[in-house]
Amino acid sequence: MKPSECVRCASFPCTDVRHEVYQVPAVEIAPEAVKIVLISEAAAPNPSDGYYAGNAALFAQTTVQAFRGAGAQVSSIEDILALGVYLTPAVKCAKTGYGIQTGTLVECSRLLEQELALFPAVVAYLLMGDVAIKAVNAIAKRTGQPRVIPAGSTYKLRGPEYHFRGARAFPSYLQAGPSFFIEKSKRAMIAEDIAAALSCVGHTAP
Repeated sequence: MKPSECVRCASFPCTDVRHEVYQVPAVEIAPEAVKIVLISEAAAPNPSDGYYAGNAALFAQTTVQAFRGAGAQVSSIEDILALGVYLTPAVKCAKTGYGIQTGTLVECSRLLEQELALFPAVVAYLLMGDVAIKAVNAIAKRTGQPRVIPAGSTYKLRGPEYHFRGARAFPSYLQAGPSFFIEKSKRAMIAEDIAAALSCVGHTAP
């Protein structure tokens, strides 16, 4: 199965994103093999930097580094997929500015909801940054559930157990893109959160 063949935006109503850089992962994956879904912010500004664009892609490089920091013996996105981890942005188009409007986030959470429904065996969600957290909260609200992650600073929210659709949910920081290199203080926390999610499926650091 390729998620891109199952999830599509029909009308592209959002005005603060680049529709020409619309990306739903086209990776071939067995739905039942996915145990962890990592949700980041928005699609890469350049498609050649997306998660599945090859080992030289920026999102791939920073994510591999993040998983290695968590103790995972990986050197590529394929290695991460082999651990049962699927990677996707919450917003499927690239940003035009620094932030993302609430309306855009809510609208694109409908696509994310369709995407997450493809994977019935998920035991953990890694919510990498505020946009991912808000997108999952939007899905929960739309389906009559309470907020998955409470309001507040991420560093204060890390630690307690949160759940989304029967799986653990881990609020964390963005690991995709140049911010991973800039914000060194957050790398250790990202590594801890990834390690905690991996432990939910029996992967522990050596």
